[in-house]
Amino acid sequence: MAVGLRAVLPFNVDVSWLLIVCERVLDGQRLYLDILEINPPMAGAVNIIAVVLGRLLGLRAELMTLVLVFGLIAGSMVVTWRLLRNSRIPGRAAAAPLAVCAIAVLGILPMYDFGQREHLALLFLLPALAVLIRRADGEIIPPGVVVIAGISAAITMCFKPYFAFGVGTAVIAAATNARQWRIVFAPENWIASALVVAYALWVYVAFPAYFTVIYPVASDVYRLLTSSWLALALGGATTLWLVAVFATLLLQSRRSADPALVVLLASSLGFAMSYFVQSRGYNYHAYPMVALALMAFGYAVATIDRARQHGPRLQVGSSVAAVALLVSACFWFKASVDVRALQDAVVKLGLQRPKIIMLGGAATIAHPLVRNVGGVWVSRQEALSIREIVRRARLERTIDAATSARFDEYLAAERNGLVDDIRKLPPDVVLIDDREADWSAWAQADPELAQLLKSYALVQTIDGIDILKRMP
Repeated sequence: MAVGLRAVLPFNVDVSWLLIVCERVLDGQRLYLDILEINPPMAGAVNIIAVVLGRLLGLRAELMTLVLVFGLIAGSMVVTWRLLRNSRIPGRAAAAPLAVCAIAVLGILPMYDFGQREHLALLFLLPALAVLIRRADGEIIPPGVVVIAGISAAITMCFKPYFAFGVGTAVIAAATNARQWRIVFAPENWIASALVVAYALWVYVAFPAYFTVIYPVASDVYRLLTSSWLALALGGATTLWLVAVFATLLLQSRRSADPALVVLLASSLGFAMSYFVQSRGYNYHAYPMVALALMAFGYAVATIDRARQHGPRLQVGSSVAAVALLVSACFWFKASVDVRALQDAVVKLGLQRPKIIMLGGAATIAHPLVRNVGGVWVSRQEALSIREIVRRARLERTIDAATSARFDEYLAAERNGLVDDIRKLPPDVVLIDDREADWSAWAQADPELAQLLKSYALVQTIDGIDILKRMP
């Protein structure tokens, strides 16, 4: 089923963009200068293997991405199981249902967000959580396993600094459960910290433009993309998470603390903290916290004592509840943007490997479309996000006049980059997104852009998006 979903669901837009980033880097362009990406290098680095293998084998990078992610799921589960098979946790006897639960949570639950950074980060983290479960039970960990756990946790935190919450809460929970505070200073934690520091230093030395070009924009402009904590608390992700957590605690309440549940729930809590601190409310930001909570619930159901009074009925009822919760979560994570109508319209233009650009602030449309039609993305940036963010902030009056004026410098740089890209590589197709803002009027009000667009004719408008084709 997990494999079948990949043929039905659209390929994730952010992963599509990161594949474009990787392709351009391999072609010699400079990250953060010739191509602008708001995230640190780790975001794209994990996808570059798929691009390299795709080129070597003559296959699409999307296909190689799916193959590698499924391989990572299998590898993570195998390593995690091997780390836990000799442990003393009660759930060893429930290996089969736990494996099914893990496959569902790791392979099916991500839905549209399959391959997103949060999905990959959790896959890398599972071996470290397995070691922390053993630590929570007071076990002594062999040196080789310590190294695996350290690398596992480090890779997760390199994706985003926020993920330190998911690791840190699990470490504290393990130390508390074992009543051994030296676990906080266990060698794998030092290894993870050292690797994260080394990664940060590498980024600083190898990509200085990230700190001089990208970070100022991220800290000034992108911080405006936030939702209130109240809105996040009342959202669907938080509701799913709370139901899974409380259901798990309810099943656990009549028995002694299980180290596996302690660590899973603690890490889930940490990722919930990450979700609220990021304050964006994006679906994929919520994936680790919901996935770990569902894993904990599945574990609690699988380890119900059937010999106890009402045990069989409790397990059946809890299993039904777990499946219902998983299905609800899958529907929530499947939210995506359908670009098939636009894609078909571009294909009908009959262009071979069309060069495409889009005037608009939404990054959810152009990149899957460009890659699906075998096109070339012209712009150095994912979307005109700065103009869209500032436009909304000015409309909603969430920034003062001084801040608004300061943002003009960022707006000018974004606009100049767009004009430069069009001049260097004139697109065959221009998409203009007028659904929420009048980007057509903005382009026509700019003398240079208006001049550049004179050679384009409107072919069709689909759901508020104009399709313009360059005329001979």
